[in-house]
Amino acid sequence: MPVAVFILGLAVFAQGTSEFMLSGLLPDISADLGVSLSQAGLLTSAFAIGMVVGAPILAAATLHWPRRRSLVLFLSVFAAAHVVSALTPDYAVLLAARVVSALANAGFWAVAAAAAVAMVPVRARARALAIVVGGVTVACVAGVPAGALLGQAWGWRSAFWAVAVLSALSAVAILRALPSGTAGRTGSTGPSAAGGAAGGGEARTGVRTELRALADRRVMVTYLLNALIQGATFCAFTFLAPMVTEVAGLGEGWVPGMLVLFGAGAFLGITLGGRLGDAYPMRVLGFGMTALTAGWAVLALAGGDQVVLVTLVFAQGLLAFGLAPALTSRAYQLAAGAPTLAGAFATAAFNVGAAAGPGLGGLALDAGFGFRAPLWVSAGLMVPALAVLAWAVLLDRRSAHAPVSRV
Repeated sequence: MPVAVFILGLAVFAQGTSEFMLSGLLPDISADLGVSLSQAGLLTSAFAIGMVVGAPILAAATLHWPRRRSLVLFLSVFAAAHVVSALTPDYAVLLAARVVSALANAGFWAVAAAAAVAMVPVRARARALAIVVGGVTVACVAGVPAGALLGQAWGWRSAFWAVAVLSALSAVAILRALPSGTAGRTGSTGPSAAGGAAGGGEARTGVRTELRALADRRVMVTYLLNALIQGATFCAFTFLAPMVTEVAGLGEGWVPGMLVLFGAGAFLGITLGGRLGDAYPMRVLGFGMTALTAGWAVLALAGGDQVVLVTLVFAQGLLAFGLAPALTSRAYQLAAGAPTLAGAFATAAFNVGAAAGPGLGGLALDAGFGFRAPLWVSAGLMVPALAVLAWAVLLDRRSAHAPVSRV
């Protein structure tokens, strides 16, 4: 496996850490900048909104950009935005820097997967993509709690400095390690894609062609399902720190450990979900979503019990991220003719939930419903998600029995 693939995974790790690390830093940011906890939570939503806007637009705009230059540019902007975040005493500037960071992250994602695929032969593509995407999972397991530990030791700004340095180092490493022949970005995922490593011409998929492939109603329903599930997940995850300290009565030193526990559950969930999702996608979604709904409700009711809290933080991480492979696989399967935009819109759907969930949780907090309120919001979001899943099953059945048109 080319070393450049691992460097892309490192860059994704840095960006994933930035996206999720605020869960352990919100109380300190709130106190330092003089804003409410719900306003601090909007920093997570701002990042997600930037990803929602940036993912499809930059995926289309960079369809034919030189890969190495694009990756270095996006990482450089990402690092610079984190330097600004670490220095500013102003909440509005920090909020704007989060949006810029997200746009740069979206642009990086729009290029990184194609670059990884282009550097390896066909038989090694899945492994290459697993290494790149695995950076997000490692961020949940190690990066997010490490950010929380840095925040507790040297202040929340130190976590932003760490991400900035790691992103800058990744940009330098990509500049040196990525083959200079990776000069053309395409939407192709066909056998010719491996030729990109040598700078060969790949079949290009136009934006209009890919948009037509996304017209299937089942694809849109899958994206809606993804948004609702992620909304529930990030609503609870964003406000996990006050749940640990204020509801369960544990000290601040427990917060990084709980984030590690959630991340460990997420890592196991992705591993199991990847194996089961291909074979039994709808069963995985049905069982997993039902259990996830019940878990958020039980955690809201009994989260003050430390044993229940520890058990369910791990279980909910496992269930929430265990659904991701089945959802992603379904989107790519239904939109096989849109290899670039299918992933971009899946990223956008993911981040619609990541933006809406913390926002709704913050509203519940501001309304005075207490620190358990975000968990009830998470459980509430899963109810329409289950209804959308039933709709998806109905559409699948109608599609299976639809008459085949003859030319």
